[in-house]
Amino acid sequence: MSQTLTSLLEVSIDFDQSHLFFPRLVLGLLAGMLVLIVALNYGRLAEIVRTRGAGLAFFEANADKFRLFSTLALVIAYFVAMDYVGQLFPNTGLGFLFSSMAFMFSLSLVYVHEVTRRVLLVISSNALIAPLVAWYVLGTLFNITLP
Repeated sequence: MSQTLTSLLEVSIDFDQSHLFFPRLVLGLLAGMLVLIVALNYGRLAEIVRTRGAGLAFFEANADKFRLFSTLALVIAYFVAMDYVGQLFPNTGLGFLFSSMAFMFSLSLVYVHEVTRRVLLVISSNALIAPLVAWYVLGTLFNITLP
C-alpha cells in the first residue's frame, strides 16, 4: 500500500518531449475555444455565409493593414532574433532580454498614434523595464531557462 502511495508522488520527465507540453496545451485550448465560438454563434455565422456567399472579405474596407502586417513581421523577427542573440550569449537568457526589449519598443511604435517626446519616453521605459523584470523573475526566481 505504501509503495503505491509513494509512486504517486514520483515524477518522471521525458526531456526530449517536455518542451512540447505547453504548445500542445495552448493549441488544444485554442481549438476548444474555436469550437465553442462556432457552436455559440452558428446561427449568426450561417446567416452571414448565406447572405454574402462568396463575397466574404477577410478585411473590412477601412482595416488597418499596416499594423496587422507590421505586427506579423515583428513577431517573426522577434523569434528569429531571440534565437540568433541567444546563440551569441548561450545559457544566459540575454537573447530573450535584448530581443524582447527591441520587440516591445518596435511594436509600441507601430501602435502609437502620435509620437511625442513624452510618449517616446514611456515606450522606452516600458520596453526596458518590463522585459528586465520578466527576465529576472523567470530566470532568477523561478530558475527557468530562457533562450
